[in-house]
Amino acid sequence: MTNFGGRKKEVIGIIGAGISGLLACKYCISKGFDPIVFESESGIGGVWSETIGSTKLQTPKPVYQFSDFPWPDSVTQVFPDQQTVLEYIESYARHFDLVRHIQFNSKVLSLSYDGDWNSRSDPLGSKGKWNLKVEDTRTTSTHTQIYQVDFVVVCVGRFSQVPNIPEFPGNKGPEAFEGEVIHSMEYSKMDPKTAANFVKGKHVAVVGFQISAMDIATECSTVNGVERPCTVVIRTPHWNLPDYFPWGLNLGYLYMNRFSELMVHKPGEGLLLSLLATTLSPLRWAFSKYIESYIKHKHRLAKHGMVPEYSFLNELSSCSVSLVPEGFYDRVEEGSIRLIKNAVSFGFSKEGIVLEGLAEPIKSELVILATGFNGIDKLKHIFESPEYQEFIAGSDDSDAVPLYRECIHPRIPQLAIIGFSESVSNLHTSEIRCRWLAELLDGKFRLPSVKVMEKDIGEWDKYKKRYSYKKYYRRSCIGALHIWYNDQLCKDMGWNPKRKNSFWAEWFEPYGPMDYTS
Repeated sequence: MTNFGGRKKEVIGIIGAGISGLLACKYCISKGFDPIVFESESGIGGVWSETIGSTKLQTPKPVYQFSDFPWPDSVTQVFPDQQTVLEYIESYARHFDLVRHIQFNSKVLSLSYDGDWNSRSDPLGSKGKWNLKVEDTRTTSTHTQIYQVDFVVVCVGRFSQVPNIPEFPGNKGPEAFEGEVIHSMEYSKMDPKTAANFVKGKHVAVVGFQISAMDIATECSTVNGVERPCTVVIRTPHWNLPDYFPWGLNLGYLYMNRFSELMVHKPGEGLLLSLLATTLSPLRWAFSKYIESYIKHKHRLAKHGMVPEYSFLNELSSCSVSLVPEGFYDRVEEGSIRLIKNAVSFGFSKEGIVLEGLAEPIKSELVILATGFNGIDKLKHIFESPEYQEFIAGSDDSDAVPLYRECIHPRIPQLAIIGFSESVSNLHTSEIRCRWLAELLDGKFRLPSVKVMEKDIGEWDKYKKRYSYKKYYRRSCIGALHIWYNDQLCKDMGWNPKRKNSFWAEWFEPYGPMDYTS
């Protein structure tokens, strides 16, 4: 046992054995805690265990790795595929002997807090316990067990389990359609051969335009070709990258270093940094236009009517940048993929999808909704307490959960949420959060008052609303300020936030996981 806020702490319950859950487990063990990880599936990996077969890593491999467990030399691809990423995660869990702490096929149905608690008090100052109601998913009968733990780390992520289904006009929902409608979540669970047979010989329409939608459309076009083109219905075009070298320059030198963050107004920045960000705003605009010009050129966006109405900085600040599957726009050119931009709602008829402004429906036999997930709904309903559900939802009912350091809710005791807020490299960000949490639980530093924490949350909220594309503010992204964010965690832990060995490297070279090795 180890010290926790001045007292002994025995058991930490971790919900989810994806990347965040494994990291939380590893760093809790390093401080002498006894974690138990509840995983609803039969294996580890989270979203990587049920991802479309052709999906590749969306950030370069050096940016997406564990700081103390580099990629093996045998992995030579810069953007490894789904199976390779999953194998890397599994080898990490084996290397640090994490699997013995995991209870597989154990779904946490609800959390209830047992103890006296004042929501204006220190979240770590209570002496209560959490009760976890856990279901064994291997049995057909409802068999549950109650586990009692001293602290809970929720690592359920936001891209799984609860699909986001659009609202449809009256009498124009999927029931009006004679074909089949599924969510991309169901498609992702199929192995490549099953998925290919499922779409083969069908007129398929995909709704959405982020990585899942593009991957599915690419797979469908491979199977069916120009004879049965896959139609992609797009509400919001994106600045999806062809690669990470716009006009031959590494993207990391534009947006992943300290100098680039000087151009952005930051939470709690002070007068000097605020003036500097304002002064550098023309350069901020130029950087964004530089990348936009490259994307427009490579993908011929103007020709396809797919130029976004917002900037690349907005895209990055919303964590909605995707890497376009290889040959995607070539398939658009050849006719095996059709793009239809639709800024308003859609519905169904017997023949297929009905869009406002189109005289004829998009005739389909299969419609795949790549419309994302309702992460906030999944997260808040794990709490039995209506009060805690309201705290999670926040004041504006968005998906931006109000968390201090994107980890701790000031008004929920003895609980952390890891992996719900996004960055340019979610693995790297989850790791430093888990290290921060382990140091906090070990008593190396204390949380500020609830008032101070909520003020800090408000400052970050202003930043997110200022720079994120309005539709995607809800994703609670720290993408364009990941170094500034890491600096705050480093200072809390008593680390030197400056991790490079020279002035030039510190300000102009990209930051990544290996800068935080020790």
